Amino acid sequence: MNITIDNAVKNILDSYQKYGGINLDGAKKFPNRQNVIAVLKDLQCLVFPGYRVAEEIDELTLKFITGERVNRIVSLLTREIKRALSFVVQNDKVELSHCFNLAEKAALALIEEIPEIRRKVALDVHAANAGDPAAKSREEVIVSYPCVEAVSVYRIAHFLYKNGVPVIPRIMSEHAHGLTGIDINPGASIGESFFIDHGTGVVIGESCIIGNNVKIYQGVTLGALSVKKDLMNKKRHPTIEDDVTIYANATILGGDTVIGKGCIIGGNTWITKSVPPGTTFTQGQNGK
Repeated sequence: MNITIDNAVKNILDSYQKYGGINLDGAKKFPNRQNVIAVLKDLQCLVFPGYRVAEEIDELTLKFITGERVNRIVSLLTREIKRALSFVVQNDKVELSHCFNLAEKAALALIEEIPEIRRKVALDVHAANAGDPAAKSREEVIVSYPCVEAVSVYRIAHFLYKNGVPVIPRIMSEHAHGLTGIDINPGASIGESFFIDHGTGVVIGESCIIGNNVKIYQGVTLGALSVKKDLMNKKRHPTIEDDVTIYANATILGGDTVIGKGCIIGGNTWITKSVPPGTTFTQGQNGK
């Protein structure tokens, strides 16, 4: 039995050398998923204190709990951002020496942004509460709606993405994707008062631009016409202007596609060209 186990261990170790996929300690260490998710959970507790984890909070303890949480976030997030930056610039020793300072700056900037993120998320919660007849209260929306989980994580990840933090925003957004079935790339630009009703199967691509007061339903795809690698860093996903409603299972594709202000896009539609403002677009119309 011991010989069999020894051989199995040797084969596994050989596979590490042959196929890679190991995250060794050192300057080239990739960010750790568990640490990033731990930071994300603490960040979500800053956005919704008392809702995310079981903890006793009152007016007297809130200050101390918040301070402890902020210090923990800055410490761990700085370490993981440093790893991400170090991995990206691992062949440049000059830049590598500055990674810690850049990481700490990014972590502190996110903490400073929390009040603004909370303002935006509060508008998203209000949009969900106002836009869903089944919602009984703002509090119910906060604790139970998958869109709040997905969109609040997006707003955190998007800030890091816009500030040049690699890898970590995607870890955060894919964690939320796994929990909610809502896939929002952190590179997407999403305006205020955004509501995803039901949410399962929604896909929002990296270069998508979404305006204010937009409501979408389950199964909606805001995607690219092509997924060729040479289109990286180009506008591949549609623009959705203000006050648009997109019903279930609609597919809207292409970087040049613009859904004009105030449009209503019906369920199960397929659209690859722009739709003028104020249009009600339904299945059977020419969306190509």
